[in-house]
Amino acid sequence: MNEISQLVRNGMTIAVGGFGLSGIPSDLIEAVRDSGATDLTIVSNNMGVDGKGLGLLLENQQVAKVIASYVGENKLFARQYLDGVLDVEFNPQGTLAERMRAGGAGIPAFYTRTGVGTQVAEGKPTAEFDGVTYVQERGIVADLSLVHAHTGDQHGNLRYRLAARNFNPVVATCGRVTVAEVEHLVDAVDPELVHTPGVYVTRVVQASDRVKDIEQRTTRPRPDASAASTQGAPA
Repeated sequence: MNEISQLVRNGMTIAVGGFGLSGIPSDLIEAVRDSGATDLTIVSNNMGVDGKGLGLLLENQQVAKVIASYVGENKLFARQYLDGVLDVEFNPQGTLAERMRAGGAGIPAFYTRTGVGTQVAEGKPTAEFDGVTYVQERGIVADLSLVHAHTGDQHGNLRYRLAARNFNPVVATCGRVTVAEVEHLVDAVDPELVHTPGVYVTRVVQASDRVKDIEQRTTRPRPDASAASTQGAPA
């Protein structure tokens, strides 16, 4: 995508929406990969899985640092971290979401009880409120935010669908520049249905029609139709 090649540069901080492979901006991630930009700091709940999602940037050795809350599904991520190739800043999941929300709201820092007395709080200021100790966390402002939405309009108003409404809303707000890929590009999203107002969104692009990957598919056995039809039948 030309939109990304014009925006991405070496060493920048990029916040990316999604949770695992749900709600990730796949087209925009691939465009970052194709840009060849390196020394990137990625802010995201996790780094996808091997060979998919943000895992593509790890494979291409474009990432220098990750700010995330979970790494369990990506073996390459874990290996690069243990080998010292990748700098990783772990955050409690709620703290990570609040850091991005705060950054988007113009709040430079906030206090939380989460992480007090653990490695998460090491080197960070603490304060006491009403007899309880809190640790200070800094808001996150990214150079570029990438999100995926189900519906968007020419004004940048976005609406997410189901589980894709995870980290995308806070990621959209915390970027100095925000690009959204949308499955359905319409003239105008009903104001009553807007999840992310267009004031936060710089550019909107049409997402490609692709199969949505699932990290782990869990299903229940389908009942035997013939057996079910005979249950309760008179002998």
